[in-house]
Amino acid sequence: MATTAREEMRRFWERNERSGRPLSPHVSIYKWSLPMAMSISHRGTGVALSLGVSLFSVAALLLPEHFPHYLAQVRALSLGPALVCSAKFLLALPLCYHTWNGVRHLV
Repeated sequence: MATTAREEMRRFWERNERSGRPLSPHVSIYKWSLPMAMSISHRGTGVALSLGVSLFSVAALLLPEHFPHYLAQVRALSLGPALVCSAKFLLALPLCYHTWNGVRHLV
């Protein structure tokens, strides 16, 4: 006679409790390492870049004016060179990191 899923799960948990072993390694037991941090950063920059490109694409499709109009509006704000360079750096950093980390992984 076949057992139900509930009975199977009950037997599974009883066996695990009797063995006294942990179910799986928990994140807290791992010691942080450079490859682990680089992998997490690579995934994070990849998600951020895809979201950025997607938002830019949707904005380009839905906004009523063309790109030069919005670029002129940003220029009209007269932002200082330090702020403009910082913004460019913050936009280029994830792209460069993600690209070079991907090349490092492939090599």
